[in-house]
Amino acid sequence: MSARPSQRVSYAQSDPGATPVVATERLTLRPHRIADADAIAQSLGDFRVSRMLAPVPVPFDRQDAEEWLSSVTSGLLPGWTLAITTGDDVHLGVVSFEWRAGAWHLGYWLNRFFWGRGYMSEAVHAATSRFLIRMPGVEICSGVFADNQASLRVQEKIGFRITGLSEIYSTARNAMVPHVETRLLAGDFRPAQPRGKPANR
Repeated sequence: MSARPSQRVSYAQSDPGATPVVATERLTLRPHRIADADAIAQSLGDFRVSRMLAPVPVPFDRQDAEEWLSSVTSGLLPGWTLAITTGDDVHLGVVSFEWRAGAWHLGYWLNRFFWGRGYMSEAVHAATSRFLIRMPGVEICSGVFADNQASLRVQEKIGFRITGLSEIYSTARNAMVPHVETRLLAGDFRPAQPRGKPANR
């Protein structure tokens, strides 16, 4: 998911350090490896996934995955790109924090066959919690295409607020698509709720 670049810088860029390993109840978030290429190509080769991500081309193949992995494993880019994996190290998706246009941006995606199990919420919450420990007080931008309400709920659960509506070009759809812009303000991050327990209102 991709948001319009921020026009306001509320803090100086700093480096969150090396991508960590983050364990959750059901998942392990870890740095990527070149060996993840096949799984990534399979996931992003699915149009139902790629259509929700602004920069992903169609078709998306192993060479595309290898080129992307070369950049995120180079250590030259600020931020984190975490592989979402199961206990037996099956690659399910990605959560990333990328510095661009003067702001930190959250992005994420999940293999379609693992939708509807709460994995995305679990991974995004854990990754954001760890990122904010490393980078206290920062604001994080994100966003979703307007027809991806499930992704918007993932963000709203942890405290992201809608800040505007724009249009962003989707490479997979070959069209401009309405895009809901969001931001997590400093201090708005919400603690995780136990699975199956509704949040207090």
